[in-house]
Amino acid sequence: MDTDQLIRTLAADNAHRAPRVGALLTTGLLVAAPLSILVFATFLGVRPDVMSAMHNPFFDMKFAVTLSLAIPAIIISLHLSRPEALLRGWGWLLLLPVGLLAVAIGSEAMMAPAMPMTMRLVGKNSRACLSAIPAMSLPLLAGALFGLRHGAPARPALAGALAGLLSAGLAATLYASHCTDDSPLFVATWYTIATAFVTAIGAAVGSRVLRY
Repeated sequence: MDTDQLIRTLAADNAHRAPRVGALLTTGLLVAAPLSILVFATFLGVRPDVMSAMHNPFFDMKFAVTLSLAIPAIIISLHLSRPEALLRGWGWLLLLPVGLLAVAIGSEAMMAPAMPMTMRLVGKNSRACLSAIPAMSLPLLAGALFGLRHGAPARPALAGALAGLLSAGLAATLYASHCTDDSPLFVATWYTIATAFVTAIGAAVGSRVLRY
């Protein structure tokens, strides 16, 4: 059987494959989530001023950004689990967090600065951010790859990268409740670097384990 015929055969099984992949991806994430939560509870925890922080729109913005990354990444990764699927027409969903951050950065720039831009950019938790998000992402990444492994992505490295994005987005949502740096500049810099690191791991591992 040549490659084109194999792809057509796999595509014909989509009606059965897609729900199975979705169910297994959900299962993998649910199994992995307690491990990520355990890491969060053991080493981080919710910030002590969380109740007052909820009145800060930039605190709420962090969750909007991380979830607007995680949810589209889940949707796109399920789409790409099919052998004939293309990223074309779906990639724009990943621009949602970029747009939210751009609006937030612009809004903060128009406000009277509470602290210098350098302090807002560097913050107090940059090192914690770069270590905590990847640490909490790894169990979720393993669960995501487990689910997507039952699909047939034509581009396994790209599917693995999406698994890294969704894992980092979910982990960053947890971390956002701990982080006391609420500036959009901080989020755009350090959350992005941590997410890029997890995405690279997902692409590297996915290129091997998601190959069919």
